[in-house]
Amino acid sequence: MAVKIKTQYGLVDISNDVIATVVGGAATEIFGIVGMASKNQIRDNLNEILKKENYSKGVIVRQEENGVAVDVYIIVSYGTKISEVCRNVQEKVKYNLESMLGVSANAVNIFVQGVRVLQD
Repeated sequence: MAVKIKTQYGLVDISNDVIATVVGGAATEIFGIVGMASKNQIRDNLNEILKKENYSKGVIVRQEENGVAVDVYIIVSYGTKISEVCRNVQEKVKYNLESMLGVSANAVNIFVQGVRVLQD
């Protein structure tokens, strides 16, 4: 499925992979985020951090009547306040979706899949 936006010049079709890439990019910019995690770690056999080209494996996009609902699977850094990091991710994802794509985010659900200790 894709988000369809009708403009005066025609129809704009934004695929879920594009939305997932924008969401993943926004999430990984936040301080305290180590990276994106796979939503199905056992099935995908992915226990490592997802790279930019695989952000769609860590993001679920659901179309709703007046926007989208997004589930984001992340790995956070040890020693950060998880609730604050998640709130920052929600705000950044919502802002990026509205400013870059013109899509309103009805819900941004954050799922913390792990905590990693970063070596200095």
